[in-house]
Amino acid sequence: MLIRQATADDWPRIWPFWHRIVAAGETYAWDPGTSEEEARVLWMNPAKSVYVVEDDSGGVVASAYLTPNYGGPAAGIANAGFMVDPGQGGRGYGRALAEHLLAEARAAGYRGMVFNAVVETNPAVTLWTSLGFTILGTVPDAFDHPRHGRVGLHIMYRAL
Repeated sequence: MLIRQATADDWPRIWPFWHRIVAAGETYAWDPGTSEEEARVLWMNPAKSVYVVEDDSGGVVASAYLTPNYGGPAAGIANAGFMVDPGQGGRGYGRALAEHLLAEARAAGYRGMVFNAVVETNPAVTLWTSLGFTILGTVPDAFDHPRHGRVGLHIMYRAL
């Protein structure tokens, strides 16, 4: 596997799984009907450092971004978003990408990382806690999950 910074040419390979994940409406608080152009602006925004994971055949199987969560005097806290192609789950791509972004965030001088809205039923909660993230709090009934109904959104944090 290869983890590298994304280029504009990677977007057509990210979009299919980005769309599949967001359209499912189970793990991201973005509109399931987000258009491809809106998605590209959200994910590939120049204010974000975007990364991709290539499998051994060169296919893009995951992507993530790293960006400041806040501005001004609080700009030392990072935020990140992660997506692994659902057909590629369980192969360690998410963990490897998360470890890579934590190292990148540290190297960029961030002091911590926060996730603002982790759906409490998201299986990635297990990954985040295994990587040292803690749940600071949960906003109850904040997310209308298509299978579970109203569920909470965790705010998770890890010091770097």
